[in-house]
Amino acid sequence: MRKLLALVFVGALCLACGPQAVEPDFGQQLQSILDAEVQNNGAVRSAALHVDAPALGLNWEGAAGMADPEGGVPMTPGTPVRIASNTKTFIAAAVLRLAEEGRLDIDDPIADHLPEEFAAMLEGDGYDTGVMTVRHLLTHTSGLFDHSAPDHYTEAMLADPMHRWTRTEQLQGAVDWGDPHGPPGQFYTYCDSGYVLLGIVIEDATGQPMAVAVRELLDYEKLGLDSTWWEILESPPTGIPDRAHQFYGDHDTFDFHPSYDLYGGGGLVSTVGDLARFYRALFTGGVYADPATSDLMLTTIEGVQPLPDAGPLGYRMGIWVTEIEGLTTYMHTGFFGTLAAYVPDLDLAVAVTVNQNQSGGARHGLALEAIRVVAEARPE
Repeated sequence: MRKLLALVFVGALCLACGPQAVEPDFGQQLQSILDAEVQNNGAVRSAALHVDAPALGLNWEGAAGMADPEGGVPMTPGTPVRIASNTKTFIAAAVLRLAEEGRLDIDDPIADHLPEEFAAMLEGDGYDTGVMTVRHLLTHTSGLFDHSAPDHYTEAMLADPMHRWTRTEQLQGAVDWGDPHGPPGQFYTYCDSGYVLLGIVIEDATGQPMAVAVRELLDYEKLGLDSTWWEILESPPTGIPDRAHQFYGDHDTFDFHPSYDLYGGGGLVSTVGDLARFYRALFTGGVYADPATSDLMLTTIEGVQPLPDAGPLGYRMGIWVTEIEGLTTYMHTGFFGTLAAYVPDLDLAVAVTVNQNQSGGARHGLALEAIRVVAEARPE
């Protein structure tokens, strides 16, 4: 999974049509962009987009294509999707909220927060849980081998889509399928296993199940995240539509058991509207009690080297910092074609899904076009 993420991320920010003339009807322009993507890209069966740019008086969402192609169910902006690794931003924010409240320190050794079973498992493979910290997990600099990196993890998922994976199985995979990359703090490499451990850290610090703790720490209700929940760990909101069908190549993963990506590296189901609202709140003072926490989340990782196939660079704590059209952008992506971003210079929050793992260029292209629409129309 990590390798595929890197392949669709690197260079994808430059994939899009040339700038388009801004029309008075932003909604019509954005809908045309969505419609064209679905019509012209055979891999993209559906797409949805939410754009929130208060300076333009723009708060728009739209969709195109079919959420359930076989059933003939149209995609809507309110159709929920598995957001996969976009979940990492929620996990990181919850950990930083715990730090604000003094319930943990991000420089705590993970040995302070892991059950003996998991600590012994890692130590038996040469990891020093007394040196590896929460900060290392947040920034993918722990040296931990990623259970989702080997091809045979994806092969096992496709061979038995209804297998009920456990945390123990996934962490055992990190131990059995590869060796430590090096001591904590030396190398950067994107790692789902580290965020599985962060889910355990949250449970230890709060004494609550991960899903309940994250919901309370981030206060979904205050943020208006009415269509966001942890699949099978929480009940879905009342009256919400069925999830969209999301594809891995030609494989419809709708009925795949969510446990393959459930425990912190992924697991949330949400909508493009909720994702955009969360990103706006996260970077405009709606989540953290102390503005310095947002600065901490965006702190550059110093003194580490990226490994080959490390994944996209520019990672901080649950967020990538990159440039799009010369504008600093805070963003994260998810395995099945989701992307959420905040562009501070434009006060723009944008979220997109294309419901297809192997169309990262489409996902980034739609986000780029939305950013261009707002950038070209902003007041002088």
